[in-house]
Amino acid sequence: MSRLHNVFTELKDERAALVTFVTGGDPQPAVTVPLLHALVEAGADVLEVGIPFSDPMADGPVIQMSHQRALVHGTTLTDVLAMVASFRQQNTRTPVVLMGYVNPVEAMGYDVFARACAGAGVDGVILVDLPPEEAGDWLAAARQAGVDRVFLLAPTSPPARIARVGEVSSGFIYYVALKGVTGAAHLDIADVESRLAVVRAHTRLPVGVGFGVQDAASARALGAVADAVIVGSALIRRLAAHEGGDAIAEARSFVAGLRAALPSRR
Repeated sequence: MSRLHNVFTELKDERAALVTFVTGGDPQPAVTVPLLHALVEAGADVLEVGIPFSDPMADGPVIQMSHQRALVHGTTLTDVLAMVASFRQQNTRTPVVLMGYVNPVEAMGYDVFARACAGAGVDGVILVDLPPEEAGDWLAAARQAGVDRVFLLAPTSPPARIARVGEVSSGFIYYVALKGVTGAAHLDIADVESRLAVVRAHTRLPVGVGFGVQDAASARALGAVADAVIVGSALIRRLAAHEGGDAIAEARSFVAGLRAALPSRR
C-alpha cells in the first residue's frame, strides 16, 4: 500500500490529517528540504510541494508570488524532484505529493515524469489544469509507476464529474472549499460538510479540504468534517514575511498550532 493510504488509514479514527503546501525553491532553494523536515516535526502528516510555474492560474497572489520567487532562483521541476529525493534520505514515512501544472510535465513526458517521481520518493501528483477527461496518458503512466493520482473537485462540480474523479483518483481527493483561487476566505463549514457528503457518495477515498484554511480556528472547524485539512497560502504568507529571518521557525510554530487545533475523534 502507498504511504498516503497508510497515513489516512492510521488517522481515520483519530483525527483529520494535516497537509501542508510549500512551493519548491521558496523562499530559497536551500531552505526547501530543511523546511519539509520542520513541517513534519511540527505535525504535518502529508507534504505538498509545488512545482514552480510561470502562470499558476488557480492560485491567488500569495502562492503566485512564491512561484515567482522560486523561478527567480532558477528552480525547475528536476530540482523539485531532487529536493524530494534529498528529503527521503532521512524521512521514508511521510507522504509527499507534488502539485503543479501540466506544461512542465508534458515537456518532460508523462512516462519519464512518473518514473522520476517514483525514483525520488514522490507518492502522489496533483496536476491542477489536467481534467480527468484529458488525463489518459498521465493516468496510465502514473499507475505503471505506482504514483497516486490526486484530482480536484470544486463546489460547482456536477455529479458526473464527482463520479469520474472518484473513479480515476487514488490516495485522496482534494476538495476546493471555495469558488475562486487559493488564499480566499469566508469558509462556510456547513456548506462544506454538505458537499463532502455528496462527494463521499461517489468514493471511499479520503477527502481533503483546502483553499481557505487561515488559522487554527478554521483548521479546527474543517478538521471536524474533512479527512484532511490542507493549508497553503496562510503558510506561504508567513514564510514570505520571514524570508530574511527565520522562516523555518515561523513555519514550525504556525503548523504546530494548526496540528494542536485539530479535534480528536476518539
